[in-house]
Amino acid sequence: NEGAQKWEAELSVPLWLPGQQTARQAHARSAIAEVETQRAALRVSLAGEVRARWWALAAARNAREQALRRAASAASLESDVLRRFATGELARTDANLARNERLAAESEAIDAQTALLGAEARLRALTGAAVPAVLGAESAPPANPALDRHPRVLAAAAAAEVARAALRVATRSAREAPTVAVRVERDRGAAAEPFASAIGLRVTIPFSAGPQLRQRTAEAIAAASRAEAELAFARAEVAGEVDRARAALEAADRQLDSARRRRELTADNLQLIEKAFALGEADLTTLLRVRAAALDAEAFDLRQRAARDEAVSQLRQALGELP
Repeated sequence: NEGAQKWEAELSVPLWLPGQQTARQAHARSAIAEVETQRAALRVSLAGEVRARWWALAAARNAREQALRRAASAASLESDVLRRFATGELARTDANLARNERLAAESEAIDAQTALLGAEARLRALTGAAVPAVLGAESAPPANPALDRHPRVLAAAAAAEVARAALRVATRSAREAPTVAVRVERDRGAAAEPFASAIGLRVTIPFSAGPQLRQRTAEAIAAASRAEAELAFARAEVAGEVDRARAALEAADRQLDSARRRRELTADNLQLIEKAFALGEADLTTLLRVRAAALDAEAFDLRQRAARDEAVSQLRQALGELP
């Protein structure tokens, strides 16, 4: 070995094809925009779960309130019946019926309280906040909203734009990118000789696309077509949900009107039967039957009030509006 040495180094850099850099930058921007729309869609989805638990809690509170009313009414009735039984006006069977009614009402109140505690815990677990004392209703949504601004539609549109941008990148990258390389060599024939240096420039220009590039282009075309189909489906799905929510709200309005009339009628009947019972013109069985009908009508009216408010909330959810 006379000290001969040789070393070489090469740095190769790909060059952008015409329009490739612009296409990649557009793809990056559309990907960032998609992330934002996905976040908005996720917030609306979470709002739907909050709304569901919110109105479940409202229903539980109404049920507890109605159960407490029934228990108080049953206790008052029992007291009156026992007083009249003690004076000999009513039979022992009537006293037993009144006592049984009071016990059943108290049991219902206990169940309603348990259900209420569970509903409060489920809402608190989701929101991480204290359960509000008053569950207010949401305001009516706009009459003619722009469904194309729905977060789910915007997310699907952003995904479609990402797919189109990826296709443009694939189209601009239809062949391998040219490369430019800088090459440096240093060598010497013997230890006593000085190093000789050489610098070279190499440009590589491919003239055909490889199978991998063709496959990527085909995949990008398929992804873009799939994203467009998903966008069309999202638009149709949102429109269908809005139509169903509007129909449900109209039905809730009709049900509420019917419930109000029913409550008024049964309350009037109950007043008449209570007077007749006090005068000894009606028996306890009839009073209990009419009283049960009045309590059912009152409970139905309360449920329909909550159902109407919930229908408004569900329409806002279908429109993609946050609480």
